[in-house]
Amino acid sequence: MNSPAAVEMHGIEKGFAGTPVLRGVDFTLAPGEVHALAGGNGAGKSTLMKILQGVHSPDAGGIRVGGRKVEFGAPRDAEAAGIGMVFQEFSLVPTLTVARNIFLNHEPRRFGLIDDAAMVRRAREILTAMGVQFDPAAELSSLATGYWQLTEIAKALALDAKVLIMDEPTASLTKTESEALFELIERLKDQGVSIVYISHRMEEIYRICDRITVLRDGGVVLTDDVSALTPEQIVEAIVGRRMENALEWQERDSRPTDGAAPLLEVRNLTAGNGVTDMSLRLHAGEILGLAGLMGSGRTELARLVFGIDRADSGQILLRGEPAGISNPRIAIAKGIALVPEDRRRHGLVLEHAVRDNLLLPALGGLTRGGMVDDKRGDSLAAQLIERLQIKLSSPKRPVRLLSGGNQQKVVIGKWLAREPDVLILDEPTAGVDIGTKTEIIQRIRELADAGKAVIVISSELAELLAVSDRVLVLRRGTVTADLDRRDIADEESLQLAIQGV
Repeated sequence: MNSPAAVEMHGIEKGFAGTPVLRGVDFTLAPGEVHALAGGNGAGKSTLMKILQGVHSPDAGGIRVGGRKVEFGAPRDAEAAGIGMVFQEFSLVPTLTVARNIFLNHEPRRFGLIDDAAMVRRAREILTAMGVQFDPAAELSSLATGYWQLTEIAKALALDAKVLIMDEPTASLTKTESEALFELIERLKDQGVSIVYISHRMEEIYRICDRITVLRDGGVVLTDDVSALTPEQIVEAIVGRRMENALEWQERDSRPTDGAAPLLEVRNLTAGNGVTDMSLRLHAGEILGLAGLMGSGRTELARLVFGIDRADSGQILLRGEPAGISNPRIAIAKGIALVPEDRRRHGLVLEHAVRDNLLLPALGGLTRGGMVDDKRGDSLAAQLIERLQIKLSSPKRPVRLLSGGNQQKVVIGKWLAREPDVLILDEPTAGVDIGTKTEIIQRIRELADAGKAVIVISSELAELLAVSDRVLVLRRGTVTADLDRRDIADEESLQLAIQGV
């Protein structure tokens, strides 16, 4: 007799504010299976899984777990049924330690009190089993985003889940950390754990997944064994049309004219955030990629140039003159913009409307007599929504309700309203689908073609190589290599440079 499916979702429908998000979705997860869930941003992937996790209730349809019909009124009901989820949006408390986040609401106790020693010990065991090493007693806010993602995964594993949902789990991980995660997934699979794996990364889907279901416009358009499909078939199902390879490098004539001064120059910059004697030159019309492992100084450099952190020594020059950037307000006034690594924490006001988020940096130019000119603001927001093809039902919709890819477009769009001279993008394509990724890469090229200087920080080497004119390799807070893109043969060559081989 065949075992019942780990999860069966039948005829699932869901809408928000009268807008349908899921339309009669069927989804089945077998015991010990890794099932990829793919689709464009806004296709309904996260909503479907949040229904399985008990965050949302379906408007229609039913769910069975292990052959038993269930109705989840809250996430704790799903947890009790053995379902855990690693959200793309972190569900963590920054002021607590890693261990306390992992065991939040189910802390080990002794004599009625929280047993911190046991909690740290058990947290370290989980992290070790995941193949990663960092201090479970550290306060989460002191750690980089990649460690937040690892903590989120450990939190789900601590519940001893039989069904584990992973929503873009490698978005903030290095290659080494991602490999450790894949090995962990294989071990969990051997133990009979069933995994739903939401990802836009084709190489990951082929690396670890057995089957794939693709959603588009809230409905299922494809379910099949991964081995029976080509990447082109999957991409076509996701976007609804054939696509040329968006990640092919397009050589650009970005070389400065003889004697042209760099638009941005960093000289021997050193700071307490981990940057050590770092230097770089960036010319107008150039796209400069920054490559390196977590903690190499990529994000830390961006924070210094944007004025979030202060340097201990060294200089930042704009057009050959000292920039005098002591805070982000000055950086913005001087034509520098930063799209941060964590869009939800640092790039958006989640409860505010899409329109208001888009206009935030441009409000100074939209005031008349001390009041914001709403007509001009509406017009500018509409232009940015059209330019970036942001999918939404209304500009007045809270930005938190948009998909991850459309949120990222809003973060980029709000800076385009100011027409910055220097644009720094930290992980601009993390957690977005192939169609949105293509659009973002094309917008970056267009900005550089218009004379802007662009810095792109990315852990996805294929994208970094697709968009960059030059690549700086960073290690331990300093530049170890300055590579012309034409001299980089492939991803493996860049990976070896990053590793210092």
